[in-house]
Amino acid sequence: MSPAAEIARRRTFAIISHPDAGKTTLTEKFLLYGNAIHLAGSVTARKNQRATASDWMELEKQRGISISSTVLQFDYAGYAVNLLDTPGHKDFSEDTYRVLTAVDAVVMVIDAAKGIEAQTRKLFEICRRRGIPIFTFMNKCDRPTRNALELLDELEQILGLQSAPVIWPLGNGPSFRGVFDRRTREVHLFERVAGGKFQAPVNVTSLADPAVREKLDDYTYGQVTEQLAMLDGAGHTFDLAAVRAGQQTPVYFGSAVNNFGIQLLLDGFLHDSVPPQPHKNAMLEISAGHTNQPTVGPIVAVDYPRFSAFVFKIQANMDPRHRDRIAFVRICSGKFTRDMLVTHQRTGKTVRLSSSHKLFGQERETVDEAWPGDVIGLVGHGEFHIGDTLTEDRGIAYDEIPRFPPEVFTFISNPNPSDAKKFRAGLDQLLQEGVVQSLTLRAGMTTSTLLAAVGALQFEVVQFRLESEYGAASRLDPTNWTIMKWLAPANPDEKLPDVTRLIVASGVAFGTDKLDQPVVLFPNDWTLRYFIEKNPELKLHDLPLEQV
Repeated sequence: MSPAAEIARRRTFAIISHPDAGKTTLTEKFLLYGNAIHLAGSVTARKNQRATASDWMELEKQRGISISSTVLQFDYAGYAVNLLDTPGHKDFSEDTYRVLTAVDAVVMVIDAAKGIEAQTRKLFEICRRRGIPIFTFMNKCDRPTRNALELLDELEQILGLQSAPVIWPLGNGPSFRGVFDRRTREVHLFERVAGGKFQAPVNVTSLADPAVREKLDDYTYGQVTEQLAMLDGAGHTFDLAAVRAGQQTPVYFGSAVNNFGIQLLLDGFLHDSVPPQPHKNAMLEISAGHTNQPTVGPIVAVDYPRFSAFVFKIQANMDPRHRDRIAFVRICSGKFTRDMLVTHQRTGKTVRLSSSHKLFGQERETVDEAWPGDVIGLVGHGEFHIGDTLTEDRGIAYDEIPRFPPEVFTFISNPNPSDAKKFRAGLDQLLQEGVVQSLTLRAGMTTSTLLAAVGALQFEVVQFRLESEYGAASRLDPTNWTIMKWLAPANPDEKLPDVTRLIVASGVAFGTDKLDQPVVLFPNDWTLRYFIEKNPELKLHDLPLEQV
């Protein structure tokens, strides 16, 4: 197969949703219909059921929630699929934001009984800013839901996203009997399958078929007929160009837990979604060592012959039998071959990429070649950090990974001096993964490490993993800080003054982040406003200075 054909068949996407909308269940069902697994596990698995393939971490199995993003790869209908399952809980949204830098499209799962919820809206805004195409799945139609037309209206009113229904529900709750494909004008009647474990049997027919009329009561049949006529007359026409530009979302209805409408969604998404997209180049000129090569402009095309990629996630101890470390890498251009030599842009060193893997949740297998759009795992390489660029061309550098201001802060310490080595090794590894951030306070304030995160559950994950993976106990001591700002002089040509001479309220603290950028911690809004009033020569930023 030619390089162009290999790239064209790649589909790299994430599934996003508010917690409990059915994201991980849908992930499992995609794997089921993609023949990647034969039995789908329940997210809140009973003892006699299998666990989900995407939730591999022990804490995920205990709580029934996704804590860490997972890569699942499989071939289906001629496509090479890279599916990234993400945490839905807001406390783990940083991990989700990083994953969204590595995908070309998303499936947005909405609970049809609740409509658009807070976390869905936040994740949608990230996708909108990046111009990522969005496909919408209205889930849980086997339960009582809101009116389907109201759900479409909500997409347009709240998200400002034009909706084009592709698959329409026949009834809802106990009366839900199947779906209508508006493009083929066919009805798909579904039978319930125990536990939603196997693919649901399907009977394809037309809306005028007597069998359809028998399945639907008079009210449901009349309502569906009226809704479809309204959509045909006044609804938005499906526009593939608008979908791929992120301006219109195809809408599918179904039930992930009962396998209703899943194959229609999977087939429609893979057909209409975009192949791997080009990425922005943060370095506009080829460096001295590559002057014989054409200049790479502000965009790196997927068919650019030289290999380039960026690290968007680091995960340790996915295999509990080995204390290994895996870097998740999104390939942007060129062809990856095992044992190839590339430049690690941040250090300028040449590294050999030998231990490369294709991923399926916790499982992995050696991969010898990969193409733009693929996500591969590189084992070892302690020098790799999140956001790093790996390339054959020194003129390419990616700056894809954003940093976000933390909202909660706590001190972590080691209560057992004998475990000091294990505690420090484990904490250093978790910090490299980006599970939480660490801040360095001004000298003399404390000997404990100050952790910062978007949500408090991230601290629980750190404690749990330190204990379970490194055998090191830890103690968390909460702080009274609730706000962090990055500090800079109001005049860029001036230097920061000695912070000990600034006028500040009680409880305000100064420190630096992992890039040694100065930060200020405030207990509350009043202390923040007081600081601004008393120190007009300084400027506080909501985002890291490199993103301002």
